Amino acid sequence: MSIAYLAQETTTNVTGYGAIGYGLAAIGPGIGVAIVVGKTIESVARQPEMAGQLRTLMFLGIAFTEALALIGFVAGFLF
Repeated sequence: MSIAYLAQETTTNVTGYGAIGYGLAAIGPGIGVAIVVGKTIESVARQPEMAGQLRTLMFLGIAFTEALALIGFVAGFLF
């Protein structure tokens, strides 16, 4: 058997794992966003006068955390 045939055979047998990989990759960012939002709510409850600055930082934290989900989404298509 040639290497090209083996490579073609392995790529056709591995289908559907991208969705499983993305599902697993979305768990971490989901937990991360929940932690960021929860801690922001706690902080606003303690110091309401800082709500504007905390909201800005919360959205930055959510954006960076959601970037991990997008990386997992792209990796699901690549593999």
